[in-house]
Amino acid sequence: MLTVQDICVAYGQVQALFGVSFSVSPGEILCLMGRNGAGKTTVLKSVMNHLPLISGRVSLDDTVISDLPAERIPRLGIGYIPQGRRLFAELTVDENLEVGLMARGLGRATKEQVLELFPRLRERMRQQASTLSGGEQQMLALARAFCVEPRVLLLDEPTEGLQPSMIELIRDVVVRKKRDNVAIVLVEQRVDAVISIADRVAFIEDGRSRETVRASALEDDHDRLSRYLGV
Repeated sequence: MLTVQDICVAYGQVQALFGVSFSVSPGEILCLMGRNGAGKTTVLKSVMNHLPLISGRVSLDDTVISDLPAERIPRLGIGYIPQGRRLFAELTVDENLEVGLMARGLGRATKEQVLELFPRLRERMRQQASTLSGGEQQMLALARAFCVEPRVLLLDEPTEGLQPSMIELIRDVVVRKKRDNVAIVLVEQRVDAVISIADRVAFIEDGRSRETVRASALEDDHDRLSRYLGV
């Protein structure tokens, strides 16, 4: 289980998170929702220790990972797909995957499993990442994260700007990882996508945890969605 407990984070002198807490279990999809600027991306960066905590802690089972250097986090089996993908643009598809494999010292067997999920990438192994379409780049970002054989996946707006067919593919892959008992934290603004695949939704407002509800309960709860999302 990934547990985020009362974390406070600042960008320099500006505090961004004020005691955010949640947990996600293996085989569960937890969605973080809130308006733009609420702190959702900051939460994921904090879990990966890209931002130091002022207080609080992040744990994976019995290991306090917020005490570890950032480069150690993927070695524990935490895959991170940041907003904007953050690929190595000048490297090929194959080289980007190799970077993912290096995090935990994994090899060909893991790569083959990943390419079975994304057969289009197999056709582009020698192609430079910067020359891929937006949807293919998102596939590669997911595939690279899957190369750590993750126990936990952190996804930040994975369907942003993609066409419907690509959104459906990504949705299917995420659901498959859930079935493989991976714990998933998903930042997503598309309410219809969240309700269809998430188990629970944790609302964040102004850098603070507000409430966590079953995703299915939001289907007809327009008041709550309006309160936290302004929709």
